[in-house]
Formats: sequence, C-alpha cells, structure tokens
Amino acid sequence: MQPNLGIAITGSGFAVPATTLENQVLTQLVETSDEWITTRTGIKQRRLASSSDSLRLLATSASLQALASAGVAPDEIDLILLATSTPDDLFGSACHIQAELGAIKAVAFDLTAACSGFVFGLVTAAQFIRTGVYQNVLLIGADILSRWVDWHDRRTCILFGDGAGAVVLQANQSDRLLGFALKSDGRQNHFLNLADNSSTQELAPGIEVNQGSYAPISMNGQEVYRFAVQKVPEVIDKALFAANLTIEHIDWLILHQANQRILDSVAERLNISPQKVISNVANYGNTSAASIPIALDEAVRAGKIKPNDIIATSGFGAGLSWGAAIFQWGR
Repeated sequence: MQPNLGIAITGSGFAVPATTLENQVLTQLVETSDEWITTRTGIKQRRLASSSDSLRLLATSASLQALASAGVAPDEIDLILLATSTPDDLFGSACHIQAELGAIKAVAFDLTAACSGFVFGLVTAAQFIRTGVYQNVLLIGADILSRWVDWHDRRTCILFGDGAGAVVLQANQSDRLLGFALKSDGRQNHFLNLADNSSTQELAPGIEVNQGSYAPISMNGQEVYRFAVQKVPEVIDKALFAANLTIEHIDWLILHQANQRILDSVAERLNISPQKVISNVANYGNTSAASIPIALDEAVRAGKIKPNDIIATSGFGAGLSWGAAIFQWGR
C-alpha cells in the first residue's frame, strides 16, 4: 500500500486580542487623521495585545480552533511550526504552545521570516509530510508587533496589529499543495527591519560585551510598496507555473494583509477580479505572519472558501523575503 505523501490543509482557526485601536485614537498620538490612514492603507482599526495577553495564549487559542476544525486531537500532532518574529521568549515560543495544547508527541520549533513566515512555514511543513516523516502538522502564524512599534512614528504606528492564525496540514492521497516559490534578497534588508540596539558594557579593561536590546520597527514605506507590487505578482506567476496553472484557475487570492493599495495593485497586475481578493486589512491592520491564516479562516467560516477551491497566497516583507503558494482547500 502506497503511503500518503501528498498534503491537505484540513482545518483553520484564528485569535486576536480584545482591545481595538481605531484610527481616531491615533490622531491623539501623532499628526494624522482617519481619512489619511484609510486612504493610504485601507486600515480602519487594529487589535492590540494588553499586558495580560501573550503570543502563547493567542497562538494556543487559534490552534485549538484549527485542530477542532480538522478533527485532529492535540496528541495526534507530530510537528508544530510557529512562524513568528515576536516570541514571548527570545529562545522560542513553540515549545510553550506545545505544552499548552498538550501535544505531547509533537516536536516544536519557531521559524522566523517576518511577514513571509506563514508561506515559508507552509512550504517547510509540506516537506516533512511529503518525505513521509510526519503525518499531522500544526502551522501557526502569530505576531505581537505592538511590542516593537514606536507609537510616535506615524509611518509605522498606523500599520501594525496583533493576532494569531493556524492551520492543520495532514498527509493525503492527493497533493493539495499545487506549487510554490520562495525568494529572499538581503541587500534590501535596510528597507524594513527591527534592528539590534545593544549598549556596550565593559566587563574588565579591554573586554567589552553588548547588553541586548532592539530598536523599534523601521520602515521605508515607499520602497517596500515598490518592492511588493513588483515582486509579488512575479512570485505568484512562478508558483502558478510550478503548479501548471494559470491565473484563470484561481478562485481566491489571499495576500499578506499589509496595505489595501498593495492588494489592489497586485490584483490589477495579475488581472484578477477584485471579487476574488480576500481582504480584512481594514479590521486588523498588518499582523505579519498571522495575516494570511486569519484572512483564510475568516473566509472559510464565512462560507466564501469552499472545499476544492484553488487559492493563491503570497507573503512578503522584512528580510526582504517573499513567497507564494498555490493550494486547494480541504482534502
């Protein structure tokens, strides 16, 4: 009997903090307006983690929903991949989530690729299944970027929100991951980063060390916009080519929810109908690695995305990194 070496995405879930920060409140912090933010980004509000929230709790909640949706028990999970740039613990949060879930058989580790993290994680998870190593994988995209925002920098504070999304990938007779492409260009890292800001400490004469710290998020919005509208359509085309499909086969486009103008421009360049573009950036802002699974789960639960629908997805951001994947929803 042939082993199941294909993959299927069989369940999804998401969680966001209870606190909502609307554009109007930001006008009290920086020189801006609701109209200015909405026109340039499409964002109306975002969710912010409070002092009692944690990445672990958001990710665990999203994961439990995804497991229930897939009909998979925590102790059936073989691997947990956490795509995040903002773990609660700098050493990683995946193992803590594993403990919260009671996923006693799972190996767990973090994967860092910023806003591309979910797509990079999806492809990574698929390799473990396709090689027959694991049968059931929990992939989480989660970030709490509000921890690292300068709330007096209007270029960045208007953009980011917090949240977690998760999917379950399972070994399947037919392979539902139809094609993918991943890219990186470290030469452009300076356009979007969360850089080291360590201070020097002298331990003894001639012996100095750095005391670790990070600066707030720094971004050149114009360059990131140019990068996204050029590279995202290209990488989706490459993934479609790998899948032996054309844009006409796509039922839904789910991009990283960075900016509505980027979503609109990419759809226009791909010549895909706006009705096929899934967008919730108005409600959650840019949630980094969480944005794609949050948008996916909302669309599934709203009845938009149905079994066998073909979805093109793309993540893009710091690194700079970008990638795309084409998959069919369900078994």
